[in-house]
Amino acid sequence: MVAAAMDAVRRHGPGVSVADIAAVAGITKPVLYRHFTDRADLQRAVGEQAAGLLMARIAPALTGQLEPAEQVRAAIDAFLAGIEEEPQLWRFVVHNPAERGAGAEIVDDARETIARMLATLLGERLRAQGRDSGGAEAWAHGLVGMVQSAGDWWLERRTMTRAALTDYLTALIWSGVAGVLGVDTGPREQRAGGPLRLIPSAGDPAGRQEADHA
Repeated sequence: MVAAAMDAVRRHGPGVSVADIAAVAGITKPVLYRHFTDRADLQRAVGEQAAGLLMARIAPALTGQLEPAEQVRAAIDAFLAGIEEEPQLWRFVVHNPAERGAGAEIVDDARETIARMLATLLGERLRAQGRDSGGAEAWAHGLVGMVQSAGDWWLERRTMTRAALTDYLTALIWSGVAGVLGVDTGPREQRAGGPLRLIPSAGDPAGRQEADHA
């Protein structure tokens, strides 16, 4: 029934009715309510499955053996790819105005999991360098919130490609992380995060910021 509910969301959008979900499942509403106490309960079950799909994309990027800049880029791109592939599920869980509470707790759990993994990564690297790791958890939550907010904006506007947004966010985040870690952001790291020209050149009087993709 949860799988059917997810299919119904994909077909009808985040405002899908319980009747639509029951129809896709091939059952009646009373039968559906024998298994779920109310719509919020059903939404919570769908949210858990959707969060699992998203985490399956992001976890390898955070736990894999990658260079730091590549790890940042991989995690950002994995998140954006996840919401791009399942935009209706993302909206249903996160932005459904009818049942915000049920979706909010799932999103909070997923965000906490990602932030915890990122905080561990940052903390370990800081301690390995003999630096203060006290801000690792705060930084991790801030970074996760920023990427989620940017992803929401991009999903609605689509004024740039996913690759371009990934490059821009990577450049911004990696500059901050590298500064905290005391890492030299030379050409190699810039290539790992995607080639970007963030400072207007002398021949660019309009001062546009462009992503130059190889």
